Amino acid sequence: MIALPLWAQAGAWGLVAGTALLIGAGIGYFAAVPKRVIAGVMAFGSGVLISALTFELMEKAYEHGGFGATATGFICGAMLYTAANWMLTKQGAKHRKRSDGRHDSPHGEDRSGANSLAMAVGALLDGIPESIVIGLSLLQGGKISVVAVTAIFLSNLPEGLSSAAGMKKRGRSALYVFSIWGTIAFTSGVAALLGYALFEGLSHEVVAATIAVAAGAVLAMLVDTMIPEAFEGAHDFAGLITAAGFLAAFALTKLSH
Repeated sequence: MIALPLWAQAGAWGLVAGTALLIGAGIGYFAAVPKRVIAGVMAFGSGVLISALTFELMEKAYEHGGFGATATGFICGAMLYTAANWMLTKQGAKHRKRSDGRHDSPHGEDRSGANSLAMAVGALLDGIPESIVIGLSLLQGGKISVVAVTAIFLSNLPEGLSSAAGMKKRGRSALYVFSIWGTIAFTSGVAALLGYALFEGLSHEVVAATIAVAAGAVLAMLVDTMIPEAFEGAHDFAGLITAAGFLAAFALTKLSH
């Protein structure tokens, strides 16, 4: 069997993780999934991602680049995501992960067209740092991080599910919804490929800082978008479900080493 070059492996695994968006969108669009179930899956995915950030990303970034590069990259990633998310919120993307079809207009007017574009850009903003992480993981010994791919897949599933359900409630057609999520899934594969190709051969410090930038952006994304939606739907059980996701990813980390 002919092994794929590493850049192709990065793109393929990024596409696998991105495919979860399409799967989730299909479930959300064609099935009536209770909001509490969506929130539970989102809470579990949040816990998985937090665990992956801790044991897969930040730890590896520290090992290869030291505290300075890691801390600088982490803070910069969180700041960049927060600034971009703030601008998108002003355009109507604040509730992009909600399944109730809620509009987000500051003055109450119907801005569904603007909202849909902002939500699509917001989904790209959420997904690109995650996908880049997949490509970067191949730079750490030429082996894909199973935990990172699993964590991103599990976080993408409820995102596609809740957003597609919300788009349907706003009257969007299946063609529209799946065109958006198909494009974002494909972009996830491209981002993972670039995460490997652009940083191959660069110093450990640069790679470590870039991993930390992605980690900071993902953590900011979790707190700004996924966790509020999870808590709103799951209420008092959100913390427990998130903890279960964290433990599952922690166990997978230890089993893969």
